[in-house]
Amino acid sequence: MTTADMKVLVSGASVSGLSVAYWLSHYGFKVTVVERAPDLRPGGQALDVRGAAAVEVAQRMGILATIRERSTKLAGMSMVDAAGKETFRSEERSLTGGKFNSPNVEILRDHLVQVLFEAVGDRIDFIFGDSIETLKQDDTGVDVTLANDLATASPRRFDLVIGADGMRSNVRRLVFGPDEQFAHYLGSYIAVFSIPNFLGLDHWQVFCQNGDRGGGLLVLDKDQPARTYAGFGAPEPLTYDYRDIAAQKRLLADRLADAGWEFPRILAFMEDTPDFYFDAINQIRMDEWSNGRVVLLGDAGYCVSLATGQGTSVAMIGAYVLAGELATHRHEPLVGLKRYEQALRDYVLANQALASDMSLPDAPSGDAAGGDAVIDPDSVPDYNERAIPFDLKSYETLLRS
Repeated sequence: MTTADMKVLVSGASVSGLSVAYWLSHYGFKVTVVERAPDLRPGGQALDVRGAAAVEVAQRMGILATIRERSTKLAGMSMVDAAGKETFRSEERSLTGGKFNSPNVEILRDHLVQVLFEAVGDRIDFIFGDSIETLKQDDTGVDVTLANDLATASPRRFDLVIGADGMRSNVRRLVFGPDEQFAHYLGSYIAVFSIPNFLGLDHWQVFCQNGDRGGGLLVLDKDQPARTYAGFGAPEPLTYDYRDIAAQKRLLADRLADAGWEFPRILAFMEDTPDFYFDAINQIRMDEWSNGRVVLLGDAGYCVSLATGQGTSVAMIGAYVLAGELATHRHEPLVGLKRYEQALRDYVLANQALASDMSLPDAPSGDAAGGDAVIDPDSVPDYNERAIPFDLKSYETLLRS
């Protein structure tokens, strides 16, 4: 069987799903992407294409110049205490993206997704507003029933299915089991959403940390909305419906209403936000990422957690490796899946280990320090310095040999 004969279904049209779709179509696979949302999902946090390997993957995809052009281009950052007093300021770095003289790229999630979508072009088929309902596999392929096909169509047949559908992966649940088996809670919750730029920020980000509660705003242009981060710590996982947005907003508001700074106004604007994401900061840890002809990619199989800032790089490198191993083992796809895991697991584990030391410095009390309390610059983490190296294979060379 040639790659042109192999049909692959990718579940999820975000960074990992679009990246693997790009590489698989590049190698000649026939790719279909199914996405639950009716279109590319809007909003999201600032992401980092970080480390030499991830930057090189972007270069090999031909998108590096484009994502640099669409990067956040922040002018700096500040941190404030609960009273709104500035305790740290820098025009040489951002909190989320690190030092500005780095070769790494910070870009908003939806901007990166749009770049990847444009890079894929018309080489693959997209099915928006649908999701996988059932998967039944045998030695030669996988029969997939989509939710919208239940009443009217027979299952669709694919040679491989890739679950690139995030930390709450539907594919993982269907094939490997419930979330509770694999999700490891790291002690906090985070929300990301867009609100009006009521502070008039311009290419700037500001953060406030008040004990185990905190958040901040990131604005690219003065006339654009502010991307908002807000979160809190909790000793044990909370019970809530992760699809009930209204309940999640109430939960966040209850925790942050008295956290100081601008949180009351942020929470008021939150009620009308056009995009809202809320979840636990978790890692996904699995002994195996594939089961027969179904394989997991990115957060679905090995979420390193938002706390590390490495999820985008891990997803893009994982997509490159998965597609490359499948292309070089096109007659033995199950071997390719195992080689993918062997090549990537140590890198994933090293990235997951970063989450143990990713806390932000708490803003000191100005009153307690004579009104002049500031954060020690050395205590503000530079996540760029923690990028894990990875040696990329040249799959193009292997395929030519």
